[in-house]
Amino acid sequence: MFTTSEIELDQAALANNLSYIRKIIGNDVRLSSVVKGNAYGHGIFEFVPMAETLGVDHFSVFSADEALEVTNISMQRSQVMIMGFVDNAELEWAVLNEVEFFVFELDRLEMAIEAARKVGKKARIHLEFETGLNRTGFNKTDLVRAVEFLKKNLDHFELMGDCTHYAGAESIANYVRVKNQIKKFNKMDKWLRSTGLEPLVKHTACSAAAISYPKSRMEMVRIGILQYGFWPSKETFIDCIKHVSSREDPLRRVMKWKSKVMDVKEVNTGEFIGYGTTFMASENMKIATVPVGYSHGYARSLSNQGRVLIRGKRLAVVGIVNMNLLIVDVSECPGAEKGDEVVLIGDQGDNSISVSSFGELSDQLNYELLTRLPRNIPRTVITHKTLTNQIPTNGLSKA
Repeated sequence: MFTTSEIELDQAALANNLSYIRKIIGNDVRLSSVVKGNAYGHGIFEFVPMAETLGVDHFSVFSADEALEVTNISMQRSQVMIMGFVDNAELEWAVLNEVEFFVFELDRLEMAIEAARKVGKKARIHLEFETGLNRTGFNKTDLVRAVEFLKKNLDHFELMGDCTHYAGAESIANYVRVKNQIKKFNKMDKWLRSTGLEPLVKHTACSAAAISYPKSRMEMVRIGILQYGFWPSKETFIDCIKHVSSREDPLRRVMKWKSKVMDVKEVNTGEFIGYGTTFMASENMKIATVPVGYSHGYARSLSNQGRVLIRGKRLAVVGIVNMNLLIVDVSECPGAEKGDEVVLIGDQGDNSISVSSFGELSDQLNYELLTRLPRNIPRTVITHKTLTNQIPTNGLSKA
């Protein structure tokens, strides 16, 4: 295949996760699938059609280039929403193609209306409020000016929604801050509606907020990391399972990242393994080299810490992770040989390498490690025909 590793995407795992999320948020809340960062490393071109097959029809991205990717690959003309960067020059394309986008400052709002006039279609906008994250969003003063401008241009836009971002809903340390944001958002939403402008949907919740703050779910949630089978944090996982009898993880990893053993050899006691002197063999060892390194997204900080699966056994990475390869201690797996499957993320036998444990070892967040996986790693969808459109679509249909 002319590749050193590959990624498999399990449609059944995604179906499981979407069903679980639907149970949490209910049937009346719309779900927007967040596919920014190349679908959290899973691949926009592979993930979007798979999600559409399971009933998803609304996708959130960060920027116009990602929106273009989704619109190009979408099989069902799903709705796309840009939450972040849209250059003024790209607004005309967004309006023409009915792509929704956040508006959080006056210049973008003015340029959006100008683009709408030019192409003869309405701009589909979401007003973002500044509620305490202090990143993007209208404060009350600028929101008043935005409303005044909008009321003069009612024929040139559709107010698809109003929204905000929370300042770390995955951590209890931010509990008071997030609760205050919810209150502030509701107050700003109430004021906006009192002016006669009626957003179609209120949406504020990311994955963590949707789990831990039920009042944040409102009319639409923007679900990223959860749908891929990972938790925003341990706190979020605990918060979700503390009221149920089972302590098993209800999510399934959509991704399996795997490679092959490139070579095996013996190392004698007292010899150093790999570059430098970071690892010395304390006894005779058998090692395997794997053609994946930090250039492929396997962090160098996992040197002497990472774990992989070979023949169903969880084995340690030894020595420094190189640009293009890593070394594994396979002494506990004497039968290991060239060509054996190596699982870097995912399941093999009864064992699993999760991104959460992976992240703890490398001081990276789930999000960071996943989105650093290079686009040139081949991605394949493992399909299950019986799952087509099996996910409840209540709350998923187009607004």
